[in-house]
Amino acid sequence: MKVIIIGGFLGSGKTTTLLRLGRHLVEKGQRVAIIVNEIGEVGIDGETLSFPGLIAKELTNGCICCTLRISMEYTLQMLEEEYDPDILIIEPTGIALPLQIKEHVALMGLSDISFSPIVTLVDASRFNMELSQLPTFILAQIKEAEILCLNKIDLVDKKTLVNLTDRLIDINPDALIVEFSALKTDAAFMNFIDLLAGKDNSLVSTQNRNSIELSQVSSYSGKYYINSYGGDRHDMAVIILKMLEEVKEKVESVNPVFIGHVKISFKLGKFLIKGSLTSSQSKPLVEVLESSGEGNGQLKFLSAITKLSKPDLVQILDSVIRTNLERSQIKYESTDNKVNLIRLTEVNSQK
Repeated sequence: MKVIIIGGFLGSGKTTTLLRLGRHLVEKGQRVAIIVNEIGEVGIDGETLSFPGLIAKELTNGCICCTLRISMEYTLQMLEEEYDPDILIIEPTGIALPLQIKEHVALMGLSDISFSPIVTLVDASRFNMELSQLPTFILAQIKEAEILCLNKIDLVDKKTLVNLTDRLIDINPDALIVEFSALKTDAAFMNFIDLLAGKDNSLVSTQNRNSIELSQVSSYSGKYYINSYGGDRHDMAVIILKMLEEVKEKVESVNPVFIGHVKISFKLGKFLIKGSLTSSQSKPLVEVLESSGEGNGQLKFLSAITKLSKPDLVQILDSVIRTNLERSQIKYESTDNKVNLIRLTEVNSQK
């Protein structure tokens, strides 16, 4: 079994990259499994990555490089016994250190296992902002990589791209650097896939660090059960876009130059409406995907933001989501738990 670990900070494009990579490998006749790690209690990307020929498993409410090691070991053993994949792709949370994950997997005693080079995705459009806010953590992710992928190159000019490449070489001169946009399955992306067939250089971690503490990111997640919804997928896409626009405005009032990732999704029949916001400099994006995953009628959210307190993040997400659902006259309820502090709420639905 070949293990591919693809890391990168929140919003760097890991899920989009995995979706392209997974589809390509399945089309080539490979049995592919993906483990998706979300720092919050509620997972979203597992639904995004669900399609015929690929099995996706989610590990939530922690980081597999420090707090979810036992859960990861159990999941890996289950996948090996029940699915026997040719290729296992691991998508850590955006605040993980991929080298630690590789070391943990290597010690699990799985049969006939090999590793692709460790991959770290770098968002070309946000790198300078990330480095200014989280220098220690971002540098750690880059230094541990064997392949550095400059993603979203379509969002920057050539001069900026050259400067970013030079900077990455200064930080990690031993890594291979590739440039692509994960939205395009072109020659550059195919070159990246070819590089994954290579062998890793067996980097050795000098210490066992807690990546959650190192990243200094506040996170919050939850889900709402939509009891009555009469609209279609396009109507929900508009609602989710409005939610993300308001979240961006409120977060900017506290941290004008925030980075991170806010995801909101809604499962409606065979469709998954998924919205994403990655920084103060980006616009919210919403897409409608076909999905075979479970969770019909659930609106899920996952957020992780720099330089924003947990109470502020909770207040912003709860108020924005509930206000927009009530404004759209959608009846909903949410589970009450100690972590997410969500109380049962109900409004009249439009008939």
